[in-house]
Parts: sequence; structure tokens; C-alpha cells
Amino acid sequence: MKGNTGVDVNGAVAEGFEPVREAFLWNFETMGERGAAVAVYRNGRKVVDLWAGTRDIDGTHPWERDTAQVVRSATKGVAAAVLLMLAERGELDLDAPVGRYWPEFKAQGKEHTLVRHVPAHRAGVPALDLPLTPAEAADPDLAAAALAAQPPLWEPGTDHGYHAQTYSWLTGELVRRVTGRDIGAWIAAEIARPLGLDLWVGLPGAEAHRVGRVGPLEVPAQAGALRTRPKRAVADAYADPDSLTRRAFAAITPLPDENDPAYRAAVLPASNGIATADSLARFYAALAGEVDGVRLFAPRTLEHARAEASSGPDRVLVVGTRFGLGYMLHGGASPLLAPGSFGHPGRGGALGFADPESGIAFGYVTNGFRQSVTADPRAQALVRAVRVSLG
Repeated sequence: MKGNTGVDVNGAVAEGFEPVREAFLWNFETMGERGAAVAVYRNGRKVVDLWAGTRDIDGTHPWERDTAQVVRSATKGVAAAVLLMLAERGELDLDAPVGRYWPEFKAQGKEHTLVRHVPAHRAGVPALDLPLTPAEAADPDLAAAALAAQPPLWEPGTDHGYHAQTYSWLTGELVRRVTGRDIGAWIAAEIARPLGLDLWVGLPGAEAHRVGRVGPLEVPAQAGALRTRPKRAVADAYADPDSLTRRAFAAITPLPDENDPAYRAAVLPASNGIATADSLARFYAALAGEVDGVRLFAPRTLEHARAEASSGPDRVLVVGTRFGLGYMLHGGASPLLAPGSFGHPGRGGALGFADPESGIAFGYVTNGFRQSVTADPRAQALVRAVRVSLG
């Protein structure tokens, strides 16, 4: 299918899901999309598999079926699955103090922080008094020590605020202490391999050639009123270098170069996962149900994942947010498909989620990052099209 701009949309959609292809093309024609892919599963069967544009935001090489991209915070949903799967297996107690597994973390008044506070963004340590450099952030021993020494910014468990970067070391160190493996290796063995996913937290050098270059995406003039306009309070928080918002996102300073091979090879489960759209959707399909004989969550674990654990004004994102255990829940800040949906966006683009009631699992990846944080207009156009397809 070719649009008015000459963009070839490759792939296929099942009967009834044609609106998703139309919305995908619209993103290129109206929203300035450079390269992207979207996949949708329904009841474990793939019903949408589309890709178009260029692999690199600043290049001409075409996006291929197996092109993967950095998905930023969409990685958090994968990291959360590790904690929940370990809990389901009896290796991790969500109601135990983090200090049971990681004794050093009890310092500075954090002895009552529970494991469940970590995925619910209630641990009280969204920022570091002394930010880490990209090289320091990639050193698990150094980063874990820095976080353990950090005083909480509120009493753990009493409020919530998005742990934009520190989520990497909170989840990563818990998994390392419990299993003896880094979280990237655990994901590779226990999630990616059984499902045949092209999804990595810590990109192997042998796969680097498949990953496109990412970068900022300017909103074209024809987008008009569709441009993202953050609320004044949100804009002010991001502009103020002393705000908790800025400090949380700047826990790694300077900001890493997301095209740097060293950054992509690091294990940072808050932010640097790399995946294809198909793998992101297939992962969520296996959380909500069975995919080719593989199911990641038992029904009870699925309900834990999407039961509301945090809601209301977010100390970091400065808007009202809703979280389950590691997953954003459907709401104004992060619109998904329906009230029972759960998943995670990546700042400025990517989105993965599942909606168990409809059997839908969704994955969208792009090489162009915009200013949006939790509700990118391109992803939202695709979600609306899925809703239309379901009737």
C-alpha cells in the first residue's frame, strides 16, 4: 500500500483491521513519521504486522520486517514481568522489604521499602543527589551502591512518583540479588527465548546491525492542532533544572547517546530495551494469554499486574497517573484501549500493552522521538484504529 507521500506500507492486516493500516499510513502523511512498525495480536494470533519508512531517522535504508529500535521506557513493562514471574515462582516476596534481598538498600531510612513499592513507583527514590554518568550508570555495582546510599525523597509507600531512570537499578539489583543473573540475561533466557522474541535489554553485538538510528522528530506544519502541547505546569516542571521532574530524568547526566553501541549494550531496564514491534506485541500477548503454547503470567499474576497500586498526582510527571505493579493503567495520562488495559509507553514514541478482555496485545516502535511523555499522538491514532476495528 502506497500513500500520497510515496511511502510504501509493507506487511499485512487481517480482515476487519484495515483501519490500523489507514492510521499507520496517516502517521507518515500527516505526523511526519520517518520509520515505524506496528503489530497487533488477538487471542494469541497476529492480526496486524506493518512496517514502513527508513530504518534510520537520518538515513535512506528501508525499514525491514526484522528492524528493531530502542523503545525507551516501554522496557519497564518487560522488567516488571521479571519481578512478577519471580514472585509467582516463589523466589521473590512482593511484600518483603527490599532490604531482605539487598541489605545495603536499608540505609538512609529505606528499611521499610517493600518490593511491591518498586514497580508501583512508590519507593521514594526517583532521583539521585549525585547523578551518574552514562558509564557509571552501566556499572551495576556502582549504580546499585549509589541508589542504596540515596535518602528517600518521601516516606516509601506513602506516595508515588515516576522513577524514570532509577527503576533500572531498583529492578536490576533485586533480580541480580535473587537470581545471581543480570536482568538482561534473565529476560533473554526466560522470556525472549521461549517466545522467539527479538527483544533485548543489553543488545548483543551480533544483533547490532538490525537496530536503526533514533533521533528527535519535528512535528510538521500540516499536523496543526495535533501537535503535542503540554500543560503549563508540566512544561514548567521540565524547564526547571531543580524540579523533581528534571532531576528524575537527569539521574543519568549527561543524557546518554541512544545510538552509542556502549549504551545499547548496557543493561538498563528502565530505558534502553530494544525490540521489534512484533516482539513487543507478542510479549504482551503472552502476559495476557497463551501464544504458541507459552504463557508468562498465571491468571492471578495477571490480575496483580493490572490491579491499581498507585493513582493520583504524580510527584515526577506532574499529572495524575495510574500504575499497577510495573504497568501504566488506562487513564488520562496514558490512554490505552479500554479500562482493563495495562502496558507501558516509551517517552516520545513506543508503546506496548495488553487488553485481556478483548484479547488484544499491541506493539508500536519508531525511530522518531517527539516531546510527548506518555501519550504520543501517533501511537494514539493506532490505538483508536484498533478500537474501531473491534467495533
